[in-house]
Amino acid sequence: MVTRTIRRRPQWVTAALWILVLVYGVALAFIALWPTYVDVPARPMLDSITAEWPLLTFARIEFIANVLLFVPFGFLFTLILRRGHYVVLPAALVVSVAVEACQVLIDERVSSLLDVVANVTGACVGILFAALIRAARR
Repeated sequence: MVTRTIRRRPQWVTAALWILVLVYGVALAFIALWPTYVDVPARPMLDSITAEWPLLTFARIEFIANVLLFVPFGFLFTLILRRGHYVVLPAALVVSVAVEACQVLIDERVSSLLDVVANVTGACVGILFAALIRAARR
């Protein structure tokens, strides 16, 4: 008979993860619900990058940014919740759709289904990173 020892995570680690979730949530809300495009200050730099590398279009940069925006979502919630990978992906989809629905109400923002795809992709990457960390610890 095989027995498994269940290792409990130290409380300070759980507390630290929840603090990171809080910080991430505030940052996500600011970025997603800011009344104007958040990349306006970086526009000159983005224009020079896209001029230097024509294959790296603004649309591709925006897609990559949306993927990266949701990597912490998938990563943190998968680590916090024991069986998180089952609920994190649907939760990321719901949060992403909610963000895009809110952006419809903001005059200078644009809602996009492609953003939802990028966000969920980012959450998948975060889930994968968390799964790799869990597997390495075993």
